Amino acid sequence: MEGTTAAGGPRLPILIVGSGSTGLALAQGLRKAGIKCIVFEKNASQHRERDWNMGLHWGAPVLKSLMPDGWWDRIQSVQVDPHVPTKEEDTLTWLQGDTGEVMAAFTFGPFYRLRRSKLRDLLSEGLDIEYDKRLENITYAEDGQSVTAHFADGTTATGSMLVGADGARSSTRQVLLGPDVGAINHLPYAATFVQQRFSKEQALYLRSFHPLFLAGAHPSNTFAFFGMHDAADPDDPSSWTFFFYISWRSSLEEQEATKDWTDAQRLAQQKELSKPFCDPWKSAYEWTPDDAPVWHLGLTEWDPGREGHRWDNHNGLVTMVGDAVHPMTYQRGQGLNHAVTDAGKLRDALVQIQEGGDRAALITAFEDEVIKRGGTEVRDCTANTTLLHDWERVKQSPFFTKGMKKNET
Repeated sequence: MEGTTAAGGPRLPILIVGSGSTGLALAQGLRKAGIKCIVFEKNASQHRERDWNMGLHWGAPVLKSLMPDGWWDRIQSVQVDPHVPTKEEDTLTWLQGDTGEVMAAFTFGPFYRLRRSKLRDLLSEGLDIEYDKRLENITYAEDGQSVTAHFADGTTATGSMLVGADGARSSTRQVLLGPDVGAINHLPYAATFVQQRFSKEQALYLRSFHPLFLAGAHPSNTFAFFGMHDAADPDDPSSWTFFFYISWRSSLEEQEATKDWTDAQRLAQQKELSKPFCDPWKSAYEWTPDDAPVWHLGLTEWDPGREGHRWDNHNGLVTMVGDAVHPMTYQRGQGLNHAVTDAGKLRDALVQIQEGGDRAALITAFEDEVIKRGGTEVRDCTANTTLLHDWERVKQSPFFTKGMKKNET
C-alpha cells in the first residue's frame, strides 16, 4: 500500500511537523489510506503542563473520516465529561455579564467538547512519532522529488513532502516566509485562564448554569467563558475541574509591561475583573484560592490571505495545515473544525497524488481552498473578538449573529 517511486524504490514518507491535534489527525488519515508518514514533535514528550478543551461541531464528520474504522466510538471517552452522551442538539446560552439575563441562545449540534490532552493521546496510537525534534530549516532535492527537514539537534529526515502542523507560532511558517512575515500577529486583547476544583456544593451550584459551557459579555467591555474541563468522577462533584476566563482589551504596551507578572498577580487581576459579574463567574472567582495556578495569553492571529503571505510550496513539496496556516482567536470556537477540515482535504489530495495525480497542481489547489476558507475565518474571528469587547457593538459580532455556525465561503 505504501507504493513505490518512479525508480522502483520505496516511496519516501510524508514528514509531519507537529504532534498537535491537526498533525495527529492527518497522520491517522494517511495511515488509514496506506500512506507512510512520520510525525516530529519539538517537545520531549506528548504531555505538557497546559491542557485545555476545544469545541468540535461541523468538523466532526471529517475527523471521523480520518480515524481508523471503529475509533469514532471512542470519541465519547475524550470529552470533558465522558459520562454524559453527546446530545444531537445542545444550546449555548449567552448571558449579560452583570445581570445574568439571557441575551441569546444558539441551538446546534451535535457538539463535542474535547479535552486536548485526551484527544492527542487517542490520535497518537499506532503512529511513528519522534520527540525533541525542533525544525530549523527545510531543503529541497535538485530533482524536485524529496524534501529534507533539518532539526535543532543536528539530525535530518527526508520525505516525499513536508507538512507544517506546528501550531500558531509555526517554525515551518517562519522557515517558508522568514521570521518577520511568518511571525504571529499580536492583538490588543488578553485573557487569563483558570482551571479549578471546588467543594461538592460549590461544584453542583456552578454546574447548574449549564453542564458544559456558558458565555457572557459585560457592559465593562469584557467577555467571559465558563465550562467543564474534566468530570473525573460523575458521582463526586469535588473531582470536577472547571475552566473559566475573562478576556479584556489589553494594549500591546500593557502586555509587554506585565509579561513577568506572577500567577498571583494574574489571578488578582481576574478577580478584580470578575467583581461586577453575575454568577457563575462571580462566585467561581471568589471561591478560587489566591495562590491557584493560572496561565495567561495575549491573543494572536495570522491571516494567510493577506498580501505577501503566500508561501512557495516548491511544486507541492511543502505545505501547512491548522494553526500553522490560519491561527485565529478562539471566542467563536472554530479552530479545531477548520484544522481537521484541512487535514481531511490534504489527505484527499495526497491519496490522489499517490494514485498518479499532479502533485504541484493538487497541493496548490488544496492551499487555495485553505487560504480562502481559513483566511476568511481568521478575519471574522478577529472582528468577532473586537466586537465582543465593545458593549455598544457586541450584538453585531459574528458570535452573536452566527453562533457557532460554519462560515460559508
